[in-house]
Amino acid sequence: MAENATAGLVDWDAAAGIGKRFAGPGPQVRPAERARMAEEFDDIVAEADSLVTDFTGLAIDGPASRPWVMTRREWIEQNLRGFEQVLEPVARRLLGRRMDGTMAPVRRQLLAFQVGGILGYLGRKVLGQYDLFLPPDDRDLIYFVGPNVVELERRFRFGRLDFRLWLSLHEVTHRVQFEGVPWLRPHITELMGSYLGTIDLDARKVLERLRRVREELRSGSAGEWRDLGVLFAFMTPEQRVTFRRMQSLMSVLEGHGNFVMNRLAEGRVRGAARMRRTLQQRRHRKGFNRMVQRAVGMDVKARQYDIGERFVAEVVDRAGPEGFARIWERSEHLPSLEEVGRPEAWIERVAAA
Repeated sequence: MAENATAGLVDWDAAAGIGKRFAGPGPQVRPAERARMAEEFDDIVAEADSLVTDFTGLAIDGPASRPWVMTRREWIEQNLRGFEQVLEPVARRLLGRRMDGTMAPVRRQLLAFQVGGILGYLGRKVLGQYDLFLPPDDRDLIYFVGPNVVELERRFRFGRLDFRLWLSLHEVTHRVQFEGVPWLRPHITELMGSYLGTIDLDARKVLERLRRVREELRSGSAGEWRDLGVLFAFMTPEQRVTFRRMQSLMSVLEGHGNFVMNRLAEGRVRGAARMRRTLQQRRHRKGFNRMVQRAVGMDVKARQYDIGERFVAEVVDRAGPEGFARIWERSEHLPSLEEVGRPEAWIERVAAA
């Protein structure tokens, strides 16, 4: 990893090593099979581009989508680069306060273990991704983690081309969202910057937040952060406001991705209903996997898919595609977290206005 301010916060080489060990190589995909996957995804993603843009009315501003069939190791390396980019301004601010001290090496290794462990776990699960943090020249890229795709195809006997088209419809929808809605990328970048700008690793403030969590548990006012994830409990009031806005936005984006994917799959993707059921069950596993999901916040991500898709489907059903399309007009038309759960409130405020 390149040396920059974030290297003072996280040992990126250690994080990469930990992530790759946690992820493992996955099922064997021979070079010839990977080459065939790349060729098939080229054709399938081109088809998905056409289907999604026609269905949504949103256009791709730039070249056609370009699939990258990756190994787990490559996926981890790419996401670590994204983390570096996002955390750079945070690192410059925090390290400017002379936080190095005797605990700096311990902090760097601890954060490396956390980041690497999370990416290692996700690297075993992720099928596809549209990466928001790529430079402009690479924003046509869509990632597909080859071993994970093959693993599900083999385990559940999904039709190879059908499953890959189904996945591509979802990921292409994300690219179309960010290419076809000019204000969306700056908006989410602003939200993330606002949140990251409030991060503070001062030990005294961390202890204050721990005391607040304990008080919330005692007073019985912890219901909201139990719904939004453990990390929400440790946020400041300012961070919680921004986090709720980010959660509502991500619920809409993921829900819209699933809605488009499933509507376009009707009569076009054989076995789509079984694919949908299988991935829903995979997202909501119980036991040890459920515990890990809660620890890394994946349970919140799983709810985003379900709640967001219900929101989109109900809005389209009540207000029509044209009514839902008003969501893309300006950021003020995005639903609040409460409106995501009550689509009729959003329709009254925006679609019916």
